[in-house]
Amino acid sequence: MIASRRSRYNFGLQRAVERARELERPLIVLEPLRCGYPWASARLHRFVIDGMVDNARRLGESGITYHPYVEPEAGHGKGLVAALAARACLVVTDDYPCFFLPRMVAAAARLAPVLVEQVDSNGILPLRAAERVFTTARSFRIWLQKVLRPHLDEPPEADPLAGARLPAGSFPRLIARRWPAASRALLAGDPTALAALPIDPSVGPSPLTGGAAAGEQALARFVARGLDRYLDDRDHPDAEGTSGLSPYLHFGHVSAHDIFARIARRERWTPARLAADAGGSRAGFWGMSPAAEAFVEQLVTWREVGFNMCAFQRDFSQYDSLPAWALKTLAKHAADPRNTVYSLEELAAARTHDEVWNAAQRQLVREGRLHNYMRMLWGKKILEWSPSPEEGLEVMIELNNRYALDGRDPSSYSGIFWVLGRYDRAWGPERPIYGTVRYMSSASAARKLHLKRYLERFGPE
Repeated sequence: MIASRRSRYNFGLQRAVERARELERPLIVLEPLRCGYPWASARLHRFVIDGMVDNARRLGESGITYHPYVEPEAGHGKGLVAALAARACLVVTDDYPCFFLPRMVAAAARLAPVLVEQVDSNGILPLRAAERVFTTARSFRIWLQKVLRPHLDEPPEADPLAGARLPAGSFPRLIARRWPAASRALLAGDPTALAALPIDPSVGPSPLTGGAAAGEQALARFVARGLDRYLDDRDHPDAEGTSGLSPYLHFGHVSAHDIFARIARRERWTPARLAADAGGSRAGFWGMSPAAEAFVEQLVTWREVGFNMCAFQRDFSQYDSLPAWALKTLAKHAADPRNTVYSLEELAAARTHDEVWNAAQRQLVREGRLHNYMRMLWGKKILEWSPSPEEGLEVMIELNNRYALDGRDPSSYSGIFWVLGRYDRAWGPERPIYGTVRYMSSASAARKLHLKRYLERFGPE
C-alpha cells in the first residue's frame, strides 16, 4: 500500500482480497513509509502516519493482518518487501506514475520471486485506457467523453473488505523483529517520536489531519455545504470555496470514485444523463447542475490529464517537456531585464515587495496548501522574478514539493507547468519575460478577487 493508502474504493486492495480468496491464503497489508525520499519532512510524514492510524483500525476490524512500517533510518527498510515476497504467493501493489514510486516498484519486482501485480486506482478513467499523451485539456476531454461511459459501470467496491472471510494469518515474527511496526507513540502523534526520525524538522506538521477519516469528513462537508456555491466562490480566497480535498487525493486517503459517487448521489445522477455528444465542451456533458459539472471537470478532466502526462511522458517534470510554442517564446524573452530577482531563500520566507504573493507563500508554508487561484498567481510571479524560466521552474518545484501536502503529484506538476504554457495556448499582447505565455498580476487579482480576510489571515506573524 504505497499510493492508495485507504481501505475503501481501492482497486488494489480489492484485487488483493479477490486473489487471497481464490488462493485460500491469508492477506497481509504492508504500508511502508521511507525516510530517504526527496523532501521528506515532519509535515509529510505526519500526514501519512495519520492515515496509518485509520488503516490499522479499519483493517484490524476486518481481521486483515496490517503492518505499518515507518523507516527509522535511511535504508533500514531495504529487503523488507523481498523478505515478505519470499513467503508469498503473489504481491499486489499500486500503479502510481509519479515521484519515486515507479522506480521503487520496478526494483521490488526484480527481486521478488513471485508475480508482482500493479493495480491502477488513481482516477475514474484507467491510465492504460489511453495509448498516448494528451497535450491539451480539450483533446483529452474530447477523447474522455467518447470512452468514459463503460468505465462508470465498473467502479471499485465501496468496501472491498466486507465479507472477505479470508484465512487467518499473522505477520512473520522474524521479519517483524527486523522491521518492526511503527511505535504506538508515533501513531499516537507524539512529537518526540516524530522528531527522532531523520527527516526535515523545519517543515512542521500541517494543522490539517491526514487519513481516510479526516478526508471523508472533508468530503462530506464539501458536498453538503460547499458544492452548491463552488462556481461562485472557488476563485475567491476569502470565501474558502474550494473542496480542500487535494491532500487526501494525493496521499490516497480518499478516492476519486468515492468523491464522484457522493456527488452523483447528491445530484440524483445516473449515467443515462451523460450527453451523447458534447463535442469536448466543458459544460453539459455530465448532465449535472452547473456547480457540480464545474467541480467534476476539475476532478476528472484536469486531474486525470495530469496523470496521463506522467504515465506516458517520462520527462514530464523537465523544462524541455513544455510545448514547442512555449519553449520558443520563453527562449526569445529569456534575456529580458528583470526589475526584481529574488533568491530561493527570500521566496521561501515570503520576503518580497508583493503582499498578495507573500500571503500565498505564507499559506503554503503554514498550512501546506495553496488556494487554487493563488497557486496560479504564485507561479506566474516566480517566473517573473527568476533569472531565467528554467530557474523559475526549479524554484516552483522546490517550494511546492517541499511545503505542499499535495506536491510531488501529477496534478501539482500540471499546475506548475501550466504557469509556463502546458495545457494552455499563446496569449497576446506579447510581454517582456512572458512572451506570449499567459500573464497574471497581483494588482489584477486584488481587483477581481475577495482577498481582504485572506491577506489578514496570512499576513506577517
